[in-house]
Parts: sequence; C-alpha cells; structure tokens
Amino acid sequence: MTSADGQLTLEEAREKYRVEREKRLRPDGRKQYSDLTGKYAAFDADPYVEPITRDPIVDDVEVVIIGAGFGGMMAAANLRKQGIDSFRIIEKAGDFGGTWYWNRYPGCMCDVESYCYLPLLEDTGYMPTMRYARAYEIFEYCQLIGRTFDLYAGALFQTEVDEMAWNDDASKWTTITTRGDRITSKFIVIAGGVLNHAKLPGIDGITNFKGKMFHTSRWDYSYTGGSPRGGLDKLADKRVAVIGTGATAVQVVPQLAEAAKELYVFQRTPAFVGVRNQSPTDEKAFREMASKPGWQTERIRNFTASVSGLKPEVNMVDDEWTHVMWEDTTAMAPNPEAQVALEQRDLDIMNAMRKRVADTVTDPETAAKLMPYYGVRCKRPCFHDEYLPAFNRSNVHLVDTGGKGVDLITENGIVVDGVEYPMDLIVFASGFEVTSDYHHRLGFDPKGRKSVSMSESWGEGAHTYHGVFTHDFPNLLMISTVQGGFGVNFVHYISEVSEHVASVIAMCDRAGIAEIEADPQSEEEWLMLLLGRMGGIGAYNASCTPGYLNSEQEAGDMKAGRNAAFWGAVQEYAQHLIDWRERGDFAGVLVKK
Repeated sequence: MTSADGQLTLEEAREKYRVEREKRLRPDGRKQYSDLTGKYAAFDADPYVEPITRDPIVDDVEVVIIGAGFGGMMAAANLRKQGIDSFRIIEKAGDFGGTWYWNRYPGCMCDVESYCYLPLLEDTGYMPTMRYARAYEIFEYCQLIGRTFDLYAGALFQTEVDEMAWNDDASKWTTITTRGDRITSKFIVIAGGVLNHAKLPGIDGITNFKGKMFHTSRWDYSYTGGSPRGGLDKLADKRVAVIGTGATAVQVVPQLAEAAKELYVFQRTPAFVGVRNQSPTDEKAFREMASKPGWQTERIRNFTASVSGLKPEVNMVDDEWTHVMWEDTTAMAPNPEAQVALEQRDLDIMNAMRKRVADTVTDPETAAKLMPYYGVRCKRPCFHDEYLPAFNRSNVHLVDTGGKGVDLITENGIVVDGVEYPMDLIVFASGFEVTSDYHHRLGFDPKGRKSVSMSESWGEGAHTYHGVFTHDFPNLLMISTVQGGFGVNFVHYISEVSEHVASVIAMCDRAGIAEIEADPQSEEEWLMLLLGRMGGIGAYNASCTPGYLNSEQEAGDMKAGRNAAFWGAVQEYAQHLIDWRERGDFAGVLVKK
C-alpha cells in the first residue's frame, strides 16, 4: 500500500509504475488525437490577427525558408551572417514567433532559463526581464529579432505552402502557396514541425458541445476577458474545464483558478511539478555575465551538459532542471549494482516530488491523485510554484480519470465514469504534435526527384543524414527532431542546426555545387548510430507511461523507431555537424556541380 506522501521502495515502485503504465496503454496510440481539419478546423483559426488580402507574388531567390519560429528566424539570421540575403520566409501565422506566436494563454512562460533560451542575445543586446521569460515578452523578442536582422521585408505571413516540387532540369525548387505565390529557389530550409501543429484529444462528442471551446494555443480573450498579462474578468460567473495536465495546464490552471467561478481539471496522468523559483533579472549580474564575448553559447552548452548527465565542473544555471537531471538515470550502467544505484537515484527524485505534493495540497485524497508514478525522464518535468496550491482553493476541482481520459463530451458538459459535469467553457491543454509523420506536421508534402513525395519516400520511416539531408530531395535542408537533435532546451538544438544549414548553403555557393543530398549508405549508417544510442533509454521507456516522448508507447512501431532523434546531449549531436563542416570534404552526401 502506498504511503500518504507517496514514498516507495524500489520493489514497490517497479510494481506501482507497471500498474500505472498499463492503465494508460491504448491501442490507438498516437491516433487518439484529432487533426485540426474538417469538422475541427475552427479550432485552428488564428484569433490574434486580422486576415490580410494581397496579390500573389512571383519571385526567384536563393533560399525559401518554411517557418518563422526560432528555427526559421535563426536560419535567416545565419544566412545574413554568411552574406546571403536572397531569401523568402513563408509562415502560416501573422508574425514571427512560431510556438511563441501561438502560445499566448494566461500564465504562459518559458520553462528554461531565458538567458539560455532566448537566442541571439549577444546580437540583439537584449536583457530578459525575468529569469524565466513570460510568453508575451518572448513574442516581443521574436519581433525584435525580425527587426534586428531585417527579416520582415522577405516574410510572407498568413501564408502556407500548397505545393513544393523539385525540378531536375533547372536544379531548383518551385514553391506554390495558398495565396497563389510562385517562388523558385535553389535551396529549401524547412524550419517547421517541432512544436507548431496543435492537437486535440479524440473525445467523442466534441462538436456537440454548445458552450465555448478552444485550444490553449488559440486563446479567445474576447470570451475570457483580459490579456496574456492576466485579468480574465469575464470568467467570474463561468464553469471552466481544463482537459490535460501537462506543461501547458501547469501554467494556465493557476490563472483560471483565480478568475473562474468553478474550475474543473480533468486529469489522465499527473504531472511532475517541481520548484520554479521565478525571479526578476538582476541587471548588474546580467551585465557582468554578458560582458564576456561568447557568454551565451558557453552558458547554453553548460546547461545542456548539466541536464544530460555530463556533470560539468561548474553548474552555471544551478536551477531545478539541473538538480533533477544532473544524473542521466536512463544510462546503461557498467554492472547490475550501478544500474540499481541509478534506479534508486531516479526513485529518490520522484519520492521527493510526491512528498512535495503531499506537503502542499491540504486534502489528502486530492494530493494522492496528483502524485506521479513514473520515472523522472518519462515525461518532460514541469516546474511551477502556483499549480499545486491552486488545488487548495474551494472553487478548484480535480477530476481524475484513472488513466482513461474523458469518456464523452455532451451538449452541456463533460462525462467521466457516468457523471456529467456541466460547463460553460472547455479549454484543451493538449499540446502539439511531436512524433506524428513529419509531412503531416508540416501541412504539405514535398515532391523530390521523379515527383516522389516525402510521404512516399519515408513510407517505412525517415531516412536522413544528420537529420538534415534526405536522399532524392536535393538542396532540401531540415531543422527537425526527426533523426536530429533533441533536448531540454530546444533552442540549443535549433541554434546549432540553423547555423549548420546556413553554413552548408554558403559552402555550396563557394564550391560551385548545384545540388547536394544525402548518400543512402550514409543515411543507413546514421540510423545505425541513432539506434545504437537507444539502448539505455529504450529499456527505461519500457516502464514509462505513454506520452509524446515515447510515441504513446506504440508497440512494435518500426516507423517511429526510424523517426527517432539523436539520444544524448545536444552538443554531442552538434559535434557531428561541426566535424562535417570542418572536414570540408562533403563526405556522406552526393553533390553535383
């Protein structure tokens, strides 16, 4: 029997984790989520901008960049640094920002220290106002990057790719947009598809609900009142539901708890919620830190090492991320005794996390339901100081679904275990697609040589070299987690690979190379390297509850296996790119002059 504060021995934890995992296994895996098209298209509407009208353009440029989030902006900024100014940026949203354009829900902030997370701080000279920057500040910073590198002039906002095809005769790509634009280019840089495609849980009856509904990435302030800075004054007489208890819900629940008449939080799997310790930036300390050239790159790499088990001599960031992730408990230990020691370290962290819940939430029954029973690295840990206390409020109600999720949505509300909860507003805090097919997240299907689409070419799984090049798609460079890097700080990975793709384009220009693509043999060697690094995490994941980090535990999915990211510190992945550039011999790729 589990103690009131969730403390377990190793033997007890192994059994408890197994039971909790099996509760949540679903035969539909990743297919349990609905695409925001067809009858769900209204969930994808942009509430933040007035629709524009413009005439189609015809253009010929060196590079077309897909996506105006950090990846697209940094690719463009690095092209500028390489002296390449002929590019267009195509973006569905109404401005720069990517995830930070869409995520404007109240309480939203970055969960990684802003001095590591906000890219190009040395270039812009910007000082974040908080240690963990709020979303509205990050969005404004994205606009600053756009102005600093003169990116607005070449950007096509509120525009999506309709068709993209390679022309063998011209050695060029033709991109046709939903606005009728026709743009030819030597290179394509795809910088979309990491956290850009919102998803809905596939709950029966969603479209029957007569009240108000929206996804957190499409927050409707005309209904709730207020702004991303708070003040949700129109919810004082409303019954509000939040479906989802991941990183988004952890931030939005405290805001709704203060504003709503009644708040119901529907939980399938509890989140790991550690200490946040938010604080304003100390200007003097920041200026001193930023006075050293290269300071941000050093700090970013140190943080990545600290959360990847590499244990640098100095922990520069020294926050809860680095404390919790200091030891890589997914590693393959050299002997059984060391493996048990790693397992115990993982359990010690989770026991402390569960004790924090017991110490914070006053109702023992609610506290017990909020305790997570899985390993530290099974899901992305959350850090927040107001989420757990929100459940001490009399107007906040936790509806635990025992791992099953919501059963049904009716005209009037939400049904769980035969009980209907009447609602005025349903907020879906269900996140973004991470492991779905790449072309699906992009929203278009590029056609390479012989008009073969990426979905056909990758029909049995991805094939890439470094996650950047793919055979039969010349001059197409990807910034993606598919066979690329992955880590706590996404921006570290994006920084490294965006510099790489801009450097590749410049190298091709200097060498007079007309076409560059992956060699199939190198793709297989890269896949073997990726799979060879999966031993520890593969065994670890076997005990984990389903989630996006393990493709919802879809059994025997070889396609998902081929889509795996490089497991390890971002800098270890980036070193492969750096070594390739420094050799300068174009090894592993096929080139045509």
